Order: sequence, then C-alpha cells, then structure tokens
Amino acid sequence: MPPLASVEGLERHFSQGRIIDLKTGKAIDFPHLIDQLKTVDVIFVGEVHNNPEHHLIQVQLLQALAAGSASPPAVGMEFFDTTRQPALDRFMDGDLDETAFLEQVDWKKSWRFPYRLYRPILWTSKDKGTALLGINAPSPVVKKVARSGLKSLTAEERQQVARHMDLDDQAHREYLESIFEQHQTNKNLKHGMQNFEHFYQAQCVWDETMAETIADYMKAHGGRMVVFTGNGHIVNKFGIPDRVLRRVDVKIATIVLFPLTERTTINKRMADYVWLTSDSKTGMTMGRPKKMPHSKGKTKKWK
Repeated sequence: MPPLASVEGLERHFSQGRIIDLKTGKAIDFPHLIDQLKTVDVIFVGEVHNNPEHHLIQVQLLQALAAGSASPPAVGMEFFDTTRQPALDRFMDGDLDETAFLEQVDWKKSWRFPYRLYRPILWTSKDKGTALLGINAPSPVVKKVARSGLKSLTAEERQQVARHMDLDDQAHREYLESIFEQHQTNKNLKHGMQNFEHFYQAQCVWDETMAETIADYMKAHGGRMVVFTGNGHIVNKFGIPDRVLRRVDVKIATIVLFPLTERTTINKRMADYVWLTSDSKTGMTMGRPKKMPHSKGKTKKWK
C-alpha cells in the first residue's frame, strides 16, 4: 500500500507528487502554485539536502518564477556563507570558471553534499541573470558557538553573524530540543554537542544571519527572492521566515519539500505549501541533518 498523508483536522488523503495548499487543505497543480506565488516577495523552498528529487523541484520552481520576467527573482542559498559572496559574484559575471569557483568557495569542506545536486540551480541562476546570494554564517563561527556559546566569539567573529539575535522563541526552542535529543541518541549525529543552550544559540546564528542577509538585500534592492535552505530552517516559519519579517515588511511564502514514506499527518502550521515527494537519496550521510521531529506512534504527525 503506497504511503499517504493527511492534513490535521481533515479526512482526505494525499499521495506522493501532490502539492498541498495548507491554507485550504486541498491539492493544487503546479501552474496554480506558480500563479499564487506571483504576488509573494520572498519564497522559501525547503529540501532534504541529499534528496535529488528536491533539487529537481527547486530548479523547476526557479525556472517557472523567472520565466517571462524582465526582473527575475534573486536567489538566496544556505549552501554558501556570506564570506563567499565575492567568489559567487565573479562566477556569475563570468570571471571565474566552474573549477576555480568550487575551489574558492571550498565546496568539498564547506558544504560536503554532492555539487551535482546544486549545480543546476547555479547555472539556471547564471542563465537567467539573477543575483545569487550566499546567506549563511561562516561554518567555523557557528561551530565555535555550538562548542562554547555566543559569548566566546571575538569582536571580529561577532561581526560575521547577525547583529540581533532572538533567543527567546519558546516554540522554536521546543522544536530544536527534539532535534538536540536526536543528536544525543544517535552516535552518528553527536559531533560532541553536550550543551543545549550552545546548540540552540548556534541554530539561531544560522537562522538570524540568513534572515538578516535576506532582509538587508530586500531593503536595498526590493524585487523578489527565492531562498533555498534545508526544511528545518523554514518549518513552522520560526527559523528564517519570521526573523525576516521582524526586519522588513515583505510578503512571504514557505514550501516544504516533504519525503512521504509512510502514513503521515501534517500540521497545518508547518508551511504554506507542502510538496509530497519520494525519499530517494544519494546515500550520503555527511553534513548537518535537518530532521523534523514527529510524535510517537504508528502514524507520524509532523509538526
């Protein structure tokens, strides 16, 4: 029997390949989705990093949103930190070939997921002439916060992350407590993390820095932006999206690309849209997992 998803409070069921508008609890087709996104300023598209289907969907969305537009949307990517922006600009301008670009952004160490999964997004952006932004905080700084907290950063390191940090979102804390517990119980995920407060601060460094980078760009340039990140940064909107809204008055939408593998109940607050996909993966387990917690029992309940 194929896996099915339902939306909390509704009896209808949805299979892989369906796009669910969580405001209405109904499935919509791709043209309808693109039509609804026409008036949105910042569109957040999630992913499971090593799921090839998710990257194909992201390119499909980017192509559709840029089609026929004199001003195609800018593209923000979690996968590059802000210090890589000069290399991104030179690549987009044609001053760096692909090999030199990958060396300058240190792809193998800085992100580690296969470049072939992300290459179509970069080349589509380059072909469409969009602005391409690295929005993340530098990895060494985030790792230092995870080990010893925000207070351990030097003045120079503190300047490389968001100016303002909100560490008091209770719902966000509870969500990340579930993630932290997964790290503590899974030997493959521990990475020496023992202090939840430091772990939470590191997550906020990611989210706040990405939010601030997006907001600063929108204030300076206006227009539209598509943001590609892991699902964990946009689920329930309390990661990056709400932190963008605290900084700039824009209209946003979130699209979670959701691997459907078993009977699942989806919380309507998860996103504006959920696109149900397969769970196909590259088999790679390196990197930073962004798993969304669920309740115990025979039927998963995604929050």
